[in-house]
Amino acid sequence: MRQQREIPADEWQYRERSSNEIRTILLELALEFVRGVRACPGIARIGLIGSVVTPKPRPKDIDLLVSATPDLEMPRLAKLGRHLKGSAQARLTSGADVFLADPSGRYLGRICHYRECHPRVLCRARRCGAVPHLADDLDVVSISTDLIATPPIELWPEVIVRVDVPDDVEQLLLAPLRSEGAPL
Repeated sequence: MRQQREIPADEWQYRERSSNEIRTILLELALEFVRGVRACPGIARIGLIGSVVTPKPRPKDIDLLVSATPDLEMPRLAKLGRHLKGSAQARLTSGADVFLADPSGRYLGRICHYRECHPRVLCRARRCGAVPHLADDLDVVSISTDLIATPPIELWPEVIVRVDVPDDVEQLLLAPLRSEGAPL
């Protein structure tokens, strides 16, 4: 009997793409997202979390943490989050998550990837539509209060780095944000 080779998930996801290509695209998309989101009213902070912060050669997605005040323009943030997720899917067969917290550090959920709220079989939100564009799927994903309080990298309103970062993160994401200066 012939034994089939088990294909690792990252090989299956990205096929022949190089680590450099994968990480570059994810970081370019993160930069585009930060540039768009920082102009939204109600954004208190944007952080970068997840495996792209590490030297992992083939991260499965890009994860951003947004802390927002009650005057957040949620439809605008959701549109930018869907664009990020769609671009990652189209360019890499990858994903993106935008996690949302309030200023006190309480995790609220993720930006919903659907444009319009209405009950769906695949929706895992606890209260779909209670807060438009928010997937409060806290049974599926949760972010610790420590991670919310001190993400590995803060991208806005100022760049704060709490971990050793790979060169590509510094060059493709942090350096451009630093050169753009003070908050809008």
